[in-house]
Amino acid sequence: MSTKSAIPVLVKTQDQELVKGLGLTSATTLVMGSMIGSGIFIVSAEISRLVDSPALLIAAWLITGFMTVTGALAYGELAAMMPRAGGQYVYLRESLGPLWGFLYGWTLFLVIQTGTIAAVGVAFGKFLGYFLPSVSSTNWIWHIAKVPPIPLGPMVLGNMDVGLNTQNLTGIIVVIILTIVNVFGVKTGAAVQNVFTIAKTSALLGLVLLGFAVGRNAIAINANFGDFWRHASLSAKHAVQVGVDGPTALVGTLTILAVVQVGSLFSADAWNNVTFTAGEVKNPKRNLPLSLALGTGTVILLYIAANFVYLNVLPLDGTPTGQTVLERGIKYASEDRVGTAVMLQMFGSMGAALMSIAIMISTFGCCNGLIMAGARVYYAMAKDGLFFKSVASLHPKYKSPAISLVVQGVWTCLLCLSGSYGQLLDYIIFAVLVFYILTIAGLFVLRRTRPDAERPYKALGYPVLPAIYIVMALFIDIVLLRYKPQYTWPGLIIVLLGIPVYWMWKRSGAEPEAA
Repeated sequence: MSTKSAIPVLVKTQDQELVKGLGLTSATTLVMGSMIGSGIFIVSAEISRLVDSPALLIAAWLITGFMTVTGALAYGELAAMMPRAGGQYVYLRESLGPLWGFLYGWTLFLVIQTGTIAAVGVAFGKFLGYFLPSVSSTNWIWHIAKVPPIPLGPMVLGNMDVGLNTQNLTGIIVVIILTIVNVFGVKTGAAVQNVFTIAKTSALLGLVLLGFAVGRNAIAINANFGDFWRHASLSAKHAVQVGVDGPTALVGTLTILAVVQVGSLFSADAWNNVTFTAGEVKNPKRNLPLSLALGTGTVILLYIAANFVYLNVLPLDGTPTGQTVLERGIKYASEDRVGTAVMLQMFGSMGAALMSIAIMISTFGCCNGLIMAGARVYYAMAKDGLFFKSVASLHPKYKSPAISLVVQGVWTCLLCLSGSYGQLLDYIIFAVLVFYILTIAGLFVLRRTRPDAERPYKALGYPVLPAIYIVMALFIDIVLLRYKPQYTWPGLIIVLLGIPVYWMWKRSGAEPEAA
């Protein structure tokens, strides 16, 4: 029997096996919890250095917000139409064919999901080091090797330490604990997710409210809002370095806004993770589109408000040698920790400690959501005969994809040890956008090829808003190919390497389990 002919049977079997343990609240906290990590507290420094304008800093986050919410509204239709475990993998498989679904799952497992989990887990260790100085990337337990930098055209590979230190050990422990928690079933994982998402959303909301209520600084307000629109005209030119150690090019305002989406889009990513768990969502035809809209909308509003707070508390401009947080400004906040600098300015050392606690809560909850959701994709792939057969099995008691969780956890821990997760994440934002473009293009394909399919929810603004998303994402990818090749070609190569792997799976004779 062919894989294609077996898919309808698989879909039915999948839904019957899984426990419907996620209501609207849990689905929404999964969206929000997967989005909010540590990025919102850090990436505004890099964005500010590139755009050199308060108005463009906000514009960058508005673009991210528009694209995120528009993408979520489009995914809402696909999720309500096909509420299956695997989510985006299923949408690509059904609209464009099994190869495209596999390439997404392959990249997700190899880099996107596991690399993000590794980075977020190690970030937990980094901020734990604020309270326990012995938790550090320089405190080695077992230093295996130092990989030297390897120049390759506009890219530099390597340049990383391989081994076990107290910081990445902390990340590994977080991954192991949360993997075990999620083996105990979707309801247990959801309970952890609810607690930590509510806690970190409250912390982010607290930062916003405190920033506007007591943090307003006359020097920052005058510097930022007295000349808010500086360097923001469409004719303005902005310097951007092409590749690693490449020449500096002068680009227009729209181009620089596309370049900085590497940071802001990634900080708002992973909202699609709730679709991976669709087979376990109660009343998915209602709750999936609603959770996507509520979750992304709430987080984006908080992100934009947080950046207005940054501009109210700290001047955009500064100097890297500044002795105080005001002198360093947003651009040169220590280690790019803008959120910590804001709290330090408002409340002194106590504020910095509170921010470290908030980020630890945020990263722990983010890890849980990513671990819970990612395992469902590899489970769905195994059901289709495109991953290890054992990964398609569920825990006999808790009905969780236990082996899928363990396989994901092992690979994530190896990435933590390799020290390569940071580079990998730089490489995949291009690929992430490519898969978003393909999935939303699949929405158009399914409207044409399956016009009579049940659609409990139809994408708001179709076809205009999804088409605008595709155009904007294509523009960003083209700009990144031109000006940031170090972020694009490696990700593209990782995706393309999946093609021979796909055909090897096919030739191995692996058939879907239900077949």
